[in-house]
Amino acid sequence: MPPTNRRPIILASGSLIRAQLLRNAGVDFTVQTARVDEEMLRRGLEAEGATPREIADALAEAKAGKVAMKAPAALVIGCDQILEFEGEVFTKPDSPDMARDQLRQLRNKTHTLMSAAVVFADNEPVWRHVGVAKLTMRDFSDQYLDDYLSRNWESVRHSVGGYKLEEEGVRLFTRVEGDYFNVLGMPLLDILACLTLRGDLPK
Repeated sequence: MPPTNRRPIILASGSLIRAQLLRNAGVDFTVQTARVDEEMLRRGLEAEGATPREIADALAEAKAGKVAMKAPAALVIGCDQILEFEGEVFTKPDSPDMARDQLRQLRNKTHTLMSAAVVFADNEPVWRHVGVAKLTMRDFSDQYLDDYLSRNWESVRHSVGGYKLEEEGVRLFTRVEGDYFNVLGMPLLDILACLTLRGDLPK
């Protein structure tokens, strides 16, 4: 039995891959999806001149904070991922055409993924981290791109950049620099270290 002073852990995200990563790591947690208007927040932050890193951090904090308001006794983990390319923040594609346009821009070039995590306890942020990965795409053909989207659109429609590295999207790349978990949208190793140092996971 775990010590009674360990807080219940809540993942404030509806992401299946984030939940799977925590589950595979043996973390006991529940999921409560945060109802946050990410697009409105992102646009407001961009209008204020926030950097992509600041946007990722702020969105992760907003998600964790929303859930923490209703569960102050829990340890709440909020996450967000931002794709930055040549100073522009890419959003999740809302159509195959938008995904095609984004991937053509990224083709044969390097972009950055920023995966932010913020942990709340007692309705206050107690830890935050932004993991960074740099990814370089190969010079794939338009024909392959069309075929790729026709096969994978339903899977990648909720993924920033229109790809999943853990699926066929890996064939779009020639190089990945950085923590693989950051590419998947969660700085998992850093989160686990935080929870362990706090005593919320056994040492």
